[in-house]
Amino acid sequence: MNAQPQLGWIGLGNMGNPMSGRLLEAGYPVAVYNRSKDKEKALRTAGATTADSPAALVQQADVVFLMVSDDQAVRDLFTGPDGLLQAQASGKLLINMSTVSPGISEEMANLSQQKGHTYLDAPVSGSVKQAETGQLVIMVGGEEPAFQQAQPLFEHLGKLALHLGPTGSGNRAKLAINTLLGFYTQGLAETFLFAQQHGLKLEDMQTIIANGAMGNVFSKIKGEAIMAENYQAAFALKHLAKDLRLAKAEGLNTPLGEVVHDTFQQAEPTLGEEDVIAIMKHLQRD
Repeated sequence: MNAQPQLGWIGLGNMGNPMSGRLLEAGYPVAVYNRSKDKEKALRTAGATTADSPAALVQQADVVFLMVSDDQAVRDLFTGPDGLLQAQASGKLLINMSTVSPGISEEMANLSQQKGHTYLDAPVSGSVKQAETGQLVIMVGGEEPAFQQAQPLFEHLGKLALHLGPTGSGNRAKLAINTLLGFYTQGLAETFLFAQQHGLKLEDMQTIIANGAMGNVFSKIKGEAIMAENYQAAFALKHLAKDLRLAKAEGLNTPLGEVVHDTFQQAEPTLGEEDVIAIMKHLQRD
């Protein structure tokens, strides 16, 4: 990789916007594509160019990042009529940072190889604040040389990028860590609910957690959200429900895994657009 590869970014949601912005701030030329064109405005103002389609983007970029919602969105972006693999281009590095199934990564990696491209799955752990400050943890699956090629770029996006093995390894690690996120989220909500039911002040419970072995950044932020009844989505409940479905499809069948999967599936129809900690509201209703 030369010093200044042309980068492409697809998917300008809560995470994609600050992450692509960090690459711009680092001095890389970045072209963006998003189905909702209004989301491109802030990046254009920051100096990004835009492309009319994924196919147009991959023709001008050396490295293309994707961060989209699910398997179907990935398949459409790769194989749709104006998809990445329809362009007359080869030799590009395609980095899928979406939280999707290992199977879709294995499928897209194979198709990419047939077109002369290289594919990495590289989902992240962290939320919007970590994306803004470059403190994400990046879990990478794919070929080692491709990981080494991408590493200088990952350094602008996260505090740690770890190569875990062949294609799909990053996706499997992300499903594992988001299963733990499900445990933490439901556990914290149940702890607050139990305390509330027994007349304890939530502020006191938050202080106890913060000063004990169970205290962490997540419990601080989400505990404060519960006390403020602030359920505006930093990470929408519907996304964690989807991730737990993916984990279950990969074989998650442990006792806690079954419980947290079922709880989030039940909550998704009414609370899916709210933050994951809105699971507190679901538990209060039961």
